[in-house]
Amino acid sequence: MDTATPAVTVALHDGASVIASSGQVDARRHGELLLPAVDRVLAEAGVTLDAVTGVVVGVGPGPYTGLRVGLVTAATFASALSVPVHGLCTLDGLAYAAGQDGLEGPFAVATDARRKEVYWARYEDARTRTGDPAVDRPADIAEALAGLPVVGRGAVLYPDAFPDARGPEHVAAGALAALAAERLAAGQELLEPQPLYLRRPDAQVPKNYKVVTPK
Repeated sequence: MDTATPAVTVALHDGASVIASSGQVDARRHGELLLPAVDRVLAEAGVTLDAVTGVVVGVGPGPYTGLRVGLVTAATFASALSVPVHGLCTLDGLAYAAGQDGLEGPFAVATDARRKEVYWARYEDARTRTGDPAVDRPADIAEALAGLPVVGRGAVLYPDAFPDARGPEHVAAGALAALAAERLAAGQELLEPQPLYLRRPDAQVPKNYKVVTPK
């Protein structure tokens, strides 16, 4: 599952292929949409939750609130079912999906970070990220990414900076699951299911804040 972008996306994978998936784009309703999506996917596959043997969740980068919905839900399922939970960079899932659609590297991935910024990373190919994800204003990285296709909603939003925008715009849990299954089968370790924010939350304690308590 992934809620790091406006897409609320869930998929069920049997180790070889995706057997059911669901995806809705709504940046304000992650909490409302995620569990019904899980129910739909399980029903479509004809299985119950106790058949799940592992959970993969996108760790972002993404905005604080939406990202937490997926991470907390994944951790809750993993604890209730006594199964492992694995983290995967959301940008890696988008890159992998682009590769499944036929895009060959090098290229970049950019998602909407709001505040007129994008979360982004550069890829040598669909499976190989070069460097850590970052958050920047599109104009500040346009020269560095000049000539490269850029996958994701961030590219679509800023065509002046990223003229060669490519799909998919949003991450799909099916791509995350397939990439995770591939890496696990190869004996690779996945990420801890911890949020990748890249910047501080909007809500912060004001500077010079004084605590006033009654005597």
